[in-house]
Amino acid sequence: DLRKDGQKIVIILKTHKTASSTVLNMLYRFGEERNLRFALPQGYQLRYPLPFNAHRVKGYRGPRATEFHIMSNHMRFNKPEVEKVMPADTFYFSIIRDPVALAESSFAYYKEVAPAFRKAKGLGDFVDDPNKYYDPRLCNNYYARNLLWFDFGMDNNANFSVELAQHGEAMIRQTFRLILVSEYFDESMILLRHALCWPLDAVVSFSLNARQQKSGTGRSQGKMLPNLSLTDRQREKLRQWNALDWYLYKTFNRTFWEDIDKFGRAQMEQEVALLKMRREILSRVCLKDGGKPVEAYRIRDKNIRPFQSGVVKILGYELQPGLDNATRTA
Repeated sequence: DLRKDGQKIVIILKTHKTASSTVLNMLYRFGEERNLRFALPQGYQLRYPLPFNAHRVKGYRGPRATEFHIMSNHMRFNKPEVEKVMPADTFYFSIIRDPVALAESSFAYYKEVAPAFRKAKGLGDFVDDPNKYYDPRLCNNYYARNLLWFDFGMDNNANFSVELAQHGEAMIRQTFRLILVSEYFDESMILLRHALCWPLDAVVSFSLNARQQKSGTGRSQGKMLPNLSLTDRQREKLRQWNALDWYLYKTFNRTFWEDIDKFGRAQMEQEVALLKMRREILSRVCLKDGGKPVEAYRIRDKNIRPFQSGVVKILGYELQPGLDNATRTA
């Protein structure tokens, strides 16, 4: 019984372009080591971008007929349907990111997928006149505006008002016990591990789905890499364009640091230092060249090559050759 061991039933709302794939990997590792049951999608993702529906979960046989321990794939949050699958005492958490950084990553990753991005020469062009490129009726354009708000199950095209933003915040607070912040990933992992009563090694990770940090120059797969450069004025315009996401980020960033103050800043510094040390040790043991990310084609083991999307190269890792079986599995 998971609860007898002091462990929690967990759901992460896997938001887009927020380092959530790295967190997902930790949940997979933790669950697989302990033979836990995952609420996995029947097909690709959990019906995303449509609101989550319980019947999209593999093995679902009616409200709480099967006990699932972890739900962690991409979904558009829909609480009544999620509650049909997961137990009442489930620990809900998610992760957010500054909308400017999120937009840069989203533009690079979904340039060929979102019509609003596809038409624009660069992110700056899009930001200068978003309404020239953005049509809310077109499929996949949710990637181009208030993507966090959309993932949390709300209308990303709604006009901003303080009242609406506060209502969305209240809905999130009502359900989610912890909101992590991508920019402070290590501190987020320490808060998460204490909230879930996990050992330190359960939150040691190597960054996943990181993109090659080149833009505006060169080519990839015969196509020009997207230009992501922005002026300070354009950054401010991007926050206005994603006003609902910017509100969420400011609000939950503030709550995040309040949680760290309760935890203790000195204690946090100590634990972050330990986390970094364990990551460094495992990088040297497990990964070639000390853990330097490499392009996918350089990775000999095809099973661990990162999925490629768009024209920007997604980097991965080459395992150290000659590892014993136990180390290689780990």
